[in-house]
Amino acid sequence: MPKYLQKIAVSLIIFISAGNRIAGQNNNDTIQVQESKQDSSTVSSIEKSHLNYKSLILPTVFIGYGVASLTIKDLKQLNFSTRDEINEHKPDHVKLDNYTQFAPAVLVYGLNALGVKGKHNFKDRSIIYGTSMLITSAITLPLKHIVKEERPDQSNNLSFPSGHTAIAFASAQFMYREYKDTNFLLGISGYSFAVFTGVYRMLNDKHWVGDVVAGAGFGILSTELAYWLYPKINNLLGGKNKNTATMVMPFYQDKSIGIGWVKTF
Repeated sequence: MPKYLQKIAVSLIIFISAGNRIAGQNNNDTIQVQESKQDSSTVSSIEKSHLNYKSLILPTVFIGYGVASLTIKDLKQLNFSTRDEINEHKPDHVKLDNYTQFAPAVLVYGLNALGVKGKHNFKDRSIIYGTSMLITSAITLPLKHIVKEERPDQSNNLSFPSGHTAIAFASAQFMYREYKDTNFLLGISGYSFAVFTGVYRMLNDKHWVGDVVAGAGFGILSTELAYWLYPKINNLLGGKNKNTATMVMPFYQDKSIGIGWVKTF
């Protein structure tokens, strides 16, 4: 990897970590437990989920940059100059980015299996991650066909935004949200895989800088929306009924992303 891309990658991880630190200082996701004075055995848990505006600043900046790179001359020139710099080094085109996009989410499930518990149990985090993947796909796939930006390798006109990068950062943000309260360094470790994915989308000549930055923004935004929507989705799936059991699992097959839902009564 060219040294200037390594510096960009490290700077991006630090920038994201700092942004999440600031957003996390005023997290509005709270859980309140109330005990009835008349019956001490009655305990009701009320979960409030508010969309913290600070958590939207970072993805908004990324998305804004990506959109601006489509029309602003200087940013478009940066796209071309970066591509030219990469081509001068003639990097090997590896396909690891097809797998690293899911690495943070896989780590969450693996760590939980090893006893390193995150914020949610298996069912809850599966609903959240599945929702995040659906939102990511619902945003990026239509945009590709609307914008019709040509890829650097001229293979098609589906360059903006980077879907791989969006999924990678959605997965990284998922890992961050699951572990930020118990182990911050572990929580941000997923961003290394996300940045690797974005950088290699450029090294493989599949995306411009603006595509990757926008993809990162859409991915982070998708996961934030998934956590905000989770209480509503959980109730819709029968979260209030103790006699029901629901399992939701995201899947990826034949380049298609979806979600499976099994419910027993």
